[in-house]
Amino acid sequence: MIGVLGHSVASGARCSRAGCIAPAAWAILWRNPKIHSKDRQKTWLACVEHREYLEEFLSARSFPLRVVRFDELEQPS
Repeated sequence: MIGVLGHSVASGARCSRAGCIAPAAWAILWRNPKIHSKDRQKTWLACVEHREYLEEFLSARSFPLRVVRFDELEQPS
């Protein structure tokens, strides 16, 4: 099955932090309201170590975001 960002769920999705190859534990769903419509949402994956860093990066820019466990993320059909 293909999951978020084209990563195979079977082989494991990886953290979106540059240079990190740790498995994703969290999904950060966000959008930039200046350029994205309300129905557009981007997804970053985060390992346990980088979740706070990525969340703070987006929060500092006042981007609306929501964090969910990676295993609870809806997978495309």
